Amino acid sequence: MTAFGYQLYSSRNFAPLTDTLSLLADIGYQEVEGYGALFQDVELLGQLRAGLDQTGLRLPTAHFGLDAVRQNPGDVVKLCKELGVEIVFFPFLMPQDRPADAQGWTAFGQALAEAGKPLQDAGLSFGWHNHDFEVAGLGIAETPLDLILQASDELLLELDVAWVARGGRDPFDYIARYGDRISAVHVKDIAPEGMCQDEDGWADVGQGVLDWSALFAALKGTSAKHFIMEHDNPSDHARFARRSFEAATAFAKDNT
Repeated sequence: MTAFGYQLYSSRNFAPLTDTLSLLADIGYQEVEGYGALFQDVELLGQLRAGLDQTGLRLPTAHFGLDAVRQNPGDVVKLCKELGVEIVFFPFLMPQDRPADAQGWTAFGQALAEAGKPLQDAGLSFGWHNHDFEVAGLGIAETPLDLILQASDELLLELDVAWVARGGRDPFDYIARYGDRISAVHVKDIAPEGMCQDEDGWADVGQGVLDWSALFAALKGTSAKHFIMEHDNPSDHARFARRSFEAATAFAKDNT
């Protein structure tokens, strides 16, 4: 059976974290994914450690900002080893920091590869997590995501399928193109047009417009090992976590 994870960013507005971890374990999740703020706040980090110990949940993947890894690679490695993190994903680039052309994106990919070397030297893997801006057109055949990944074969991809779709691209094309680089997938859904506006237009998995049954079938042939539920702004994180787990379990079972 596929081991499903949960991006804890989805529950950032629903304290305490220890209750969230208990909820996820009770639902049947086996893994969670961390994000930057959890590692920067002493109280949240303490809750994370306690919750992982109490529930037996694993934390094999985590998001760390590029600056954090550049400035304190030793601290990031130490924390990852303590928490059991195996793959570090760089998760985002602020609008004002995004390159404007292909040359800039190529250089950014090279910067990511350079920043990841201390992680790799310590036995960790590293990669990039996409949003929609990395699949925008540049007036050439390649998108920013293509140029990022061309920088190094060591850069893995955490494919956020829904953001690819929101960017106007076909997720199946990216699955086919980068199947050997995809080590993790964000399993999320897009609400039908005009719905779930209080949740920024996102939906629980299986309740939106993405064909997750077909997506799971396509992902079977990739290197993806971590399937992580995410919702950027759920009004009820318990509802999202439960419904998404149930739907994803059914979709994955249909494609075994």
